[in-house]
Amino acid sequence: MLLLPLLSVAGVVRGRITDENGKGLPFASIYIKETASGTASNEEGFYQLQLSPGTYTLEFKYVGYRASTKTVTVEEGVQELDVQLQPEVLKLNEVVVRAADEDPAYAIMRNAIRLRKYHQNEAKAWSARVYMKGVYRLDKVPPKVLGIRVVDVDTGIVYLSESVSELHFKRPNKINERIISSKVSGQKKGFSFNQASEMNISFYDNLLKVEGLSERGFVSPLAGNALFFYRFEYQGAFEENGRTVNKIKVIPRRKNDPVFSGYIYIVDNSWRIHSTDLRLSKSAGIEFVDWIRVRQVYEPVAGHVWLPVSQKFSFEAEGLGFKGGGYAMGVYSNYKVQPAYARPPKLVEIEPEPEEREKAMAVAAKPSRKPKVELVEPEEIAPEEEKPIHDDKLFSKEILVVDAEANTRDSAYWASVRPVPLTQEEVADYHLKDSLEVIKSSRVYQDSVDRVRNKPSIGNFLLGGYTYSNTYQKRFFHFDPILNLRGGPSVLQFNTVEGVVADVRVDYIQRFEDRRYYVIEPAVRYGFSNEKLNAKLKLSYSYDPFKNSRISVEGGRYVYQINNLDPISPFVNTAYTLLGGYNFMKLYQRDFASLSYRSEPWNDLVLNAGVDYAHRMPLDNTNLFTFRDREDEESRFTSNVPVNAELKDAAFAQHEALTLTAALSFKPGQRYITRPDDKINLGSKYPTFTLSYRGGVKALGGDVQYSTAGLSIGDEVSMGLLGRSKYSVLGALWWGKENMRLMDYKHFNGNRTLFAGVYEGFQLLDYYRYSTNNRYLEAHYEHHFNGFLFNKVPLFRRLKWQEVVSLNYLHTVESRNYLELGLGIEHIFKVIRVDFVTSFQEGNKARTGFTVGLGF
Repeated sequence: MLLLPLLSVAGVVRGRITDENGKGLPFASIYIKETASGTASNEEGFYQLQLSPGTYTLEFKYVGYRASTKTVTVEEGVQELDVQLQPEVLKLNEVVVRAADEDPAYAIMRNAIRLRKYHQNEAKAWSARVYMKGVYRLDKVPPKVLGIRVVDVDTGIVYLSESVSELHFKRPNKINERIISSKVSGQKKGFSFNQASEMNISFYDNLLKVEGLSERGFVSPLAGNALFFYRFEYQGAFEENGRTVNKIKVIPRRKNDPVFSGYIYIVDNSWRIHSTDLRLSKSAGIEFVDWIRVRQVYEPVAGHVWLPVSQKFSFEAEGLGFKGGGYAMGVYSNYKVQPAYARPPKLVEIEPEPEEREKAMAVAAKPSRKPKVELVEPEEIAPEEEKPIHDDKLFSKEILVVDAEANTRDSAYWASVRPVPLTQEEVADYHLKDSLEVIKSSRVYQDSVDRVRNKPSIGNFLLGGYTYSNTYQKRFFHFDPILNLRGGPSVLQFNTVEGVVADVRVDYIQRFEDRRYYVIEPAVRYGFSNEKLNAKLKLSYSYDPFKNSRISVEGGRYVYQINNLDPISPFVNTAYTLLGGYNFMKLYQRDFASLSYRSEPWNDLVLNAGVDYAHRMPLDNTNLFTFRDREDEESRFTSNVPVNAELKDAAFAQHEALTLTAALSFKPGQRYITRPDDKINLGSKYPTFTLSYRGGVKALGGDVQYSTAGLSIGDEVSMGLLGRSKYSVLGALWWGKENMRLMDYKHFNGNRTLFAGVYEGFQLLDYYRYSTNNRYLEAHYEHHFNGFLFNKVPLFRRLKWQEVVSLNYLHTVESRNYLELGLGIEHIFKVIRVDFVTSFQEGNKARTGFTVGLGF
């Protein structure tokens, strides 16, 4: 058997698999029939098998070559066995194919498609040991990217990792993976990000979703609607172990559909996948890489059940001056299978009735008719005869766990479990990087890299922000940019209350080996027109990476927007004030102290809570400067007191407020990954429910009193080739409203500018008009077609633009039924999104406008 501990290995069979010219065949498949285990050769064609004493039948395969079967008797010591494979000799069926006839490939693929679900579900449950290796290379590295110097990046292998996992699967979608060993070149304490469960894709699925490659997914050549997306050509057949294997060329019907091209091999009569050699290109809609190639080899691992014994995903990419590629491969062994059927399904041709046969002979000159086929359903295994291979307790929301000792295995261990021998380049990479790790982790080396990385630039200070790193001590200082175009704080601002504003913030971050960290955030703000100096300090400590727990304290005197959602960014407000004569941002001052807490008491549950005490003071306009020529034109500037439909006068006097907040979010069925140093949440098929409370308490001198509780639901839903949808719905009630100010009201994410606000908010709604302290209902829906429509338009397809539609709804006492409908285009220059939005109030058209934002 493969992957046994070193002491139990009695013998080694090794050698090289070559082609007819003696050239090594990379990643050729080796299958051991007696153990239902597989392995593969390395990039140079070398392989090695560590086996217990005994006689074994070894089958050597490579796509495009005839399989070779060898019988070996394993004893102690090393046994050399080189294998030369010959190109496959395809035999065409001895039939006369007229020009008008259908290609024989279609009959084969129809049969395979018809039995797709049976082959997809023929194993009710299975488990296997999976060896994975990931290798990524850079062939070209630019000196700079977008003006930023590239530091500490070399050509050659940039990432090399191996892992061994125990993978368990049960229909329909239960999965559990345990990584028992992990090795990362140059990171002795690191854990591999290899995940066998992510690599477990199947062409028996209608749509193949690969995270990070595409938002839509890719249509399988065996999908129920495959004939709409693919053309097929019969290439011939060859014999293997008494079976006839058909080679089918897979051709996209349209260049820009999300589909594969290449070859798929189908076993005759059973119509199952034998192997694949399929490829995705840029035209299929993949992101970040130029092409990706998927090669799989299936074998019968338990009776009539076939499962993959090896898979390899290879790719190449080029962009921003970088060029490289790599691969991820998986080798499956030690299969344990619980079959779903006692007998597999069959397709049987039905002999036509004599009358139909005579009629067919009379029209023999016409294209041959497709034979009628009857499906013989599979015989399911009776429940009392089932032999489960898993305890149901094995499957939980924890789909992957990495053993704490996974990265402590020595070289002897890896020599005993590694089924694919390392290449000379990989051996050299391990040796070099493991030797350099001591140097690279030293203070002298890290300080030298920091000296280059920390060199400031005008671009950093002006637009991107500047970070000063002390990597050795894991300390970092971050300074906000002078002009923040992305919507966050800017050092330099202008508003009608403070005039020119200097808002200087620094983040000091201290990280620790166990992923704990704390952040100290001092901030100083000075308004040159109202001549007020403000300062605050925030301390945050993230102390439990498994529960994502954090506690924060903050206090001081500062200026804030009355709308606590901060709907307009300082940069946008500055531009509209100076260039347009608008002052949309409404501000007030608060002296405050607050405490907040965040944690996950249980996996599905997130708790947020806080208490805040503030002395709140009104502010007035002090500077109405604008570059806009206002001669003979009424000023567009308004008072710093917002207009609200529920208040005759929204002005307020100085007062104190003690506020309590709490929110409990629940996502049923949330799956997660547990690593030795943290927990990673993966989401679930269910939406997130959030129950929230906010209240003002008349205690400790507090003047306000009210309570509001809300319930929200939100999720993101994949709709396959049609794209993905996002939605959220929020409603709330109020009670005990004895004393409130406008900042205590429920505010909405509105927008009155050309620049799009938060896309989960409104694009044409006033910032304050419909803020409320009465019941309300807010809903947002957005659908990203991910190119489903625009891919049909040549110009849009070349530009890679994508379409999006949106709907925003609000109901309050004063707004009644307010609705926004938007049509947009995103991915313009990869990052820009433009929407045309129309709003309606009680069914009557209210406003229209364009918004521009970021749409990746």
